[in-house]
Amino acid sequence: MSQPARKNRQHQQATIRIVIMMAIVVCVNVLAAYFHTGLDLTKEKRFTLTKPTKTLLNNMKEVAVVDVYLKGEFPAGLQRLQEGIRERLRSFKEIAGNKIVYRFIDPLEGKTEQEKKLIVHNLQLKGIKVMELKTQDEEEYSMKVFFPYLLVKYNGREMPIYLLDAPPGKSSEEEISYAEAMLEYKIASAINQLGKPTKPRIAYLTGHGEPLGVKTYEMLQTLPGVYNLDSLDLSHSLSISLAYDAIIINQPTEKFSGPDKLKIDQYVMRGGKILWVVNAMRASLDSFVNSPQFIAMNYETDLDELLFKYGVRVNHDLIEDYQCNPLPRVLNDGKPTLNKWVYFPRLNPTADHPIVKNMDLVLASFSSTIDTLKSDGIQKTILLHTSKYSRAARSPVRVSLSMMSYPLQPEMFNRSYLPVAMLLEGKFSSLYRGRLAPEYLRLLDSLNQPFVSGCQKDNSMIVVSVGEVFSNGYTAKDGVLPMGYYQYTGEFFANRNFLLNCMEYLTDTSGVLEARSKDVKVRLLDRGRIKKEETKWQVVNVGIPIAVVLVFASAYIFFRKRRYEVKNETAKNPSADA
Repeated sequence: MSQPARKNRQHQQATIRIVIMMAIVVCVNVLAAYFHTGLDLTKEKRFTLTKPTKTLLNNMKEVAVVDVYLKGEFPAGLQRLQEGIRERLRSFKEIAGNKIVYRFIDPLEGKTEQEKKLIVHNLQLKGIKVMELKTQDEEEYSMKVFFPYLLVKYNGREMPIYLLDAPPGKSSEEEISYAEAMLEYKIASAINQLGKPTKPRIAYLTGHGEPLGVKTYEMLQTLPGVYNLDSLDLSHSLSISLAYDAIIINQPTEKFSGPDKLKIDQYVMRGGKILWVVNAMRASLDSFVNSPQFIAMNYETDLDELLFKYGVRVNHDLIEDYQCNPLPRVLNDGKPTLNKWVYFPRLNPTADHPIVKNMDLVLASFSSTIDTLKSDGIQKTILLHTSKYSRAARSPVRVSLSMMSYPLQPEMFNRSYLPVAMLLEGKFSSLYRGRLAPEYLRLLDSLNQPFVSGCQKDNSMIVVSVGEVFSNGYTAKDGVLPMGYYQYTGEFFANRNFLLNCMEYLTDTSGVLEARSKDVKVRLLDRGRIKKEETKWQVVNVGIPIAVVLVFASAYIFFRKRRYEVKNETAKNPSADA
């Protein structure tokens, strides 16, 4: 073959290779637009959807539309959150297909001032609040309004989702990472709630001194947003209807009669769920109204035997914890100072359970310890406990404001991690098995309420011995305070989240709450080391990749040149191969 013919053939082959490569690139990009996948290499698998979420998405019957109002140019953290939202919604769409539609919207883009005011007003009616974003660099300071919300529309209803609700005290990087980790749970939970034909029904039991009034205002306003909430006077009801998915027994102070305890027991045996908040000791700040000290005595509610049968005992004691909130005290000079008050512990939700995982501290007051008892087939999970440095004083307990005058030493608190909230799961047995007279059993049969001696299926209940855990504060100046807000320090605690998580776990069988249990680990760079080794890492990140490419390119050119040199020599001296 002549030299010009050989060159033409080589050019044709090169052209064909280029065309094939371009076709492959185009096909790969087209396929990537329709099929998206990725590898979750994080240790905690924070980007992998949980099984309950996948089940929920596979069973969607209608189209869910998610409007993302976080659109525009933002600082790096919010831009990362934008991409996180896009990735999470894309992963939802991979499973649900056309049942998930999402769009990023800047509601104020291209609008006049008058139109902007109307849009902001309409969004506020939907629960979406406008917020201000302040940024400052070396040259200028700027401020813009933005909406860190999603709006999920499904089944003819809609629900706003606030994105930046990380627990207080976190850095901006931690807040963004927390928001990213909670995206799956928030969106899946919204779709799950909106997809239900009716809200779950729950009952707040009354008739035994349970608080109703200003201190339960936040609780009784929060729950109706998610549930159909009724009040039920147990002493005036023949039974507790199974139409209630769960009931709340909150801080009773009066004795339960035998028939009332039987009603509760039979509700549990038939599959009813209960959130118990039981105070064992009569103690509160109101006890200091007439004296700087008081004696805390037992509440005689007569619930001990019932709880004992289910596997726990709320002890008649008061917890004292070194990790506690302060209380103001007026000294002789008339100036108030904040001093540690050991009866207001800051409780730790450190269990690896969806109810409390990734949750902040819980505010407590005058709480008691919980002991677990042997009960076959009942699994017990501690949800809240005290700190490493705590102790418990047995009843009766003398409580005095003068205790704040003495310095606290950690070694004085010789008990650790005392449980104060417990999840019980399994097949419970009735307290009244073999204890009811035949005449009473026949009476129950005549009322179409036959006695049930034990649960046929696994059931669950939550027992909390934390004083006023779901109560809110009140001041004449500010009115009703948010649940979990401590007015003397201005801190917010996770009491409200704890309430909602408990009720969701008890009433929702979808398991979507599992998505809350993903670890939130922030792997931040060492800023001091970045500044010190800036040049080194710039060379590593920029220079080394370029050097590697040059090495491979040089090797490719060398071997390609070598190969054609051999071919040319062979073509010139064909007799050499003979």
